Amino acid sequence: MRPDLISLALFVRITELKSITKAASASHMALAAASRRITQLEEQYGVQLLLRTAKGVELTPAGSAMLNHAREMLAQADAMRAEISDYSKGVKGMVRITANASALAQYLPDDLASFSARHPSIKLSLEEERSGAIVDAVHAGSTDIGIVMEGPSAEGLEMLPYRTDQLGVAVPKKHTVKAKKVEFAELLDYDFVGLESNTVISQILLQQATHAGKPLRLRVQVKSFDVVARMVQAGLGIGVLPEAAIHAFAESMGLRLVSLSDPWATRKMFVCVRARDSLAAPARQLADHLVAAGRI
Repeated sequence: MRPDLISLALFVRITELKSITKAASASHMALAAASRRITQLEEQYGVQLLLRTAKGVELTPAGSAMLNHAREMLAQADAMRAEISDYSKGVKGMVRITANASALAQYLPDDLASFSARHPSIKLSLEEERSGAIVDAVHAGSTDIGIVMEGPSAEGLEMLPYRTDQLGVAVPKKHTVKAKKVEFAELLDYDFVGLESNTVISQILLQQATHAGKPLRLRVQVKSFDVVARMVQAGLGIGVLPEAAIHAFAESMGLRLVSLSDPWATRKMFVCVRARDSLAAPARQLADHLVAAGRI
C-alpha cells in the first residue's frame, strides 16, 4: 500500500503545529479520524512516527525521515495539480526549456515571447543551467529543449543552429586600456574577474591564456554576469562577458566595452534536442521557431 496524500498532509501539519488536536482542527477532521490516519501510517511502515508527550508530539528518527519524503511528495502533487489544471484552461502542451546564461541575457527572452504570442495555448517552463549540465539534462529527458554554447560534448544529440554572440571585455571607464578593440593576449598582464570554472567562457579563457603562454590572473570567480560587472566596477579586475551583457551594465555601472578581435570570441549557440523528429508537437514547434529566429 502507498500512503494517501491526505494522511501525509495531516502528518506534516501535525509536525508543524506539534499537536494532533490542532492539526485535526486545521484539517477540518475529527480528532479520532486524525489519530486513526497516523496509526495507519505507523502500521503501514512498521515504525513509530510520533512520540506523544504532555507538551504535544515530537518526531521520532523515523518520523523525521518520513517528514522529508512527505514534503517532497506533497510538493510534487501540487506541481502536478498546477500543470494539469492548465489543460482545463485551454493549454494544449508544455515545453521544458533549459538555457545558459548567455542565451538568457541576450536573445532567448524575446524569442520565447514571440513564440508565446503565436502559440498562447503552449505553456513554457524555463530554467537556467551551465551548457554541460544542459546537455546532460537533454540526454536524461528532464528537459525537452536545451540552449547551449558550442564546446560541451553532445554525442547522440541533435544540435540545431540558433544564434551567435560576441565576447568582449568589461573595463572601468578610466581603465588604462584605451583601444576599442584588442587581442585577448594583450590583456593577460591585467587581473581578471571570472565566472566559475565550469562555464564555457572560463574554459575558453584558460585555453587561450595557455595558448599565449601566460597565466590567467583570476583575482576572483563569481556565479553570474551581473556580479562580474559589479566586481569590475569595484576595480577588482576586468571581465570577459557577452557584449550584449556589457552594454546592459555599462551605463549604470560606469563600465566600458573593449571588443575582442580574436576569432574565438565569436561563439555559436545551438538548440539541443535528443531528436527533432521525435519531439512532441509543441516542443518541435518551439525548436523550429528558435532556429528560424536565428536566421533573421
